[in-house]
Amino acid sequence: MPNIFTLDKEKLISRRHLLKLGLVGAGVTSAASWQIFNSRSQPQVKVPPVETVATSDLATPSKMVREFEYGTLKRENGRIIREFRLTAATSIIQLNSAVSFNIWDLNGHIPGPTLRAKQGDRVRVLFFNQAGHSHSLHFHGVHPSDMDGIRPVRHGAATIYEFDAEPYGVHLYHCHIEPVTRHVAKGLYGMFIIDPPTARPPADEIVLVMAGYDVNDDNRNEYYAFNGLPHYYMDHPIRIYQNQLIRLYVLNIIEYDPVATFHLHANFFKVYPTGMTTKASFESDVITMGTAERHILEFAFRYPGKYMFHPHQDAIAENGCMGQFEVVAESNSQKMTKSS
Repeated sequence: MPNIFTLDKEKLISRRHLLKLGLVGAGVTSAASWQIFNSRSQPQVKVPPVETVATSDLATPSKMVREFEYGTLKRENGRIIREFRLTAATSIIQLNSAVSFNIWDLNGHIPGPTLRAKQGDRVRVLFFNQAGHSHSLHFHGVHPSDMDGIRPVRHGAATIYEFDAEPYGVHLYHCHIEPVTRHVAKGLYGMFIIDPPTARPPADEIVLVMAGYDVNDDNRNEYYAFNGLPHYYMDHPIRIYQNQLIRLYVLNIIEYDPVATFHLHANFFKVYPTGMTTKASFESDVITMGTAERHILEFAFRYPGKYMFHPHQDAIAENGCMGQFEVVAESNSQKMTKSS
């Protein structure tokens, strides 16, 4: 496959050009990709039934909490390519019954999809910009300089980022066009998980992305959220099973606030800093993260009931970044297994 950046490092490519190169063609679907991705992994764990709640089309926290995008698998020159497509656009999100906010979304969502690959995968990201301003995608991790995502992609244009997925860990991607803080705060961000060569032990895997909303352009956040919508998980707790391992991928992408903590009630978690280790470094019930910092936290709840999680900065928590885990009794899990 020709390298677009080698051909002309300053030239952006149109969708028509992508079609000519065969980069928007058929491949293994995302669902099939998921099956291939997991075919050699550990058995699935039990997940409690999820309540279907009507929410904004732009933010769907009930789905995002356990939803991963594995891309489309293609074979080129004897090598498997894991291909993702991300489109930036402009939308209006309803934060509550009274407040709406203009955002830049990715694939019609905020946050963008949680991309997932294995260390060593060849990753290709097709980025289409339909958001009215110049944007880009910068991926945290290791890659060549011409894949670093700092060059603007103008409105109506497209580009390709291609690199080997490394190192394993919990990473992120975001727009890197100035002012970067504004572009990130308005929605151009998402989580990027690279799994280690040897799969981690089975667990109920959950994603929480902490973000803020500056709705009056004063460089201060008036609202905060996990996975897009303020207070969502307080009203609709995340259901998990008693005594089952939870693997929480948590990312702080709150702009305008220098740090935010993550605190779990009535429990402690094992911390895998940046997800770049398979052995826990320490245990705590609260961890401090700067903007763009992220970790894997593992825990299990001994007792059924509802337990809060939130930053320990009260202003951040009380203005939307607060939720609950609803721990379902282990006996209910066993009943479901027998009846299924």
